[in-house]
Order: sequence, then structure tokens, then C-alpha cells
Amino acid sequence: MGKANPNGKGILLVEDEPGITEVCTRTLSAEGFQVKAAPDGRAGLSMLSEREFALILIDIRTPEMNGIELYRHMEDLYPEMATKVVFTTGDVLSSDIKAFLDEAGHPYLAKPFTPDELRAAVKNALNREE
Repeated sequence: MGKANPNGKGILLVEDEPGITEVCTRTLSAEGFQVKAAPDGRAGLSMLSEREFALILIDIRTPEMNGIELYRHMEDLYPEMATKVVFTTGDVLSSDIKAFLDEAGHPYLAKPFTPDELRAAVKNALNREE
């Protein structure tokens, strides 16, 4: 890894689709963020134990441990990090997922989303925290 951008904020991306991971990483890196990618919730939880992130982008449907399970673990283990979440999902019509998103109260991006939508969601979420 290269030297960290002093202005760069770390973003954890929990996403199992390589194409989406690549686009998100490229888009956010170009904005000056340091992006760490995890293919599932279990890997994401491990990365959360190693460092703090300014924001966590969580795909709700991932293998091993899904995004909802990851979020529940975060609430218990890293409550300060659980406030810095944006969910992504291709399944906003599912009543279970819709109920979870309403209850969690975090912003979400419906897949497929554009790089501009990603940038806007990240910017809004970070501004909400400051």
C-alpha cells in the first residue's frame, strides 16, 4: 500500500460482487478516500477490529455473514462505528429488507447505482456525522 493521503478518510466496503467492488473502490479512491474491501460480513468484522473507518458501506446480501448480521455485531462490538453506515442492496422490494432499513435508519443505495449516486451518498453520510 502507498502512503496514506493525509486528507483521506478510510472507508470499509463490504461487497461480494467484484465488479461493484472495483467501481466503488476506483470512484472513492479518486475522491481521496482510502478504501478497504471485504467480500463478506465476516471479513468486514475482522477489518473493523483492526482500525476505525470514517464510513462503512455494507451490501445487505453477502455470503458467510450478511450485512444485517454484520450491522448487528457492529451495534454490540463497535457502537460508534455502527452510526457510520450506508447500506447497498439490490433488493429494496423485499419486506424484510425494507423493514430492516426503516428500523436501522441509515441511508442506502439501491443497486444498480451510479458513481455519482455513490459519491453523493458518501458525502451526505459523512456530512451527517460531522
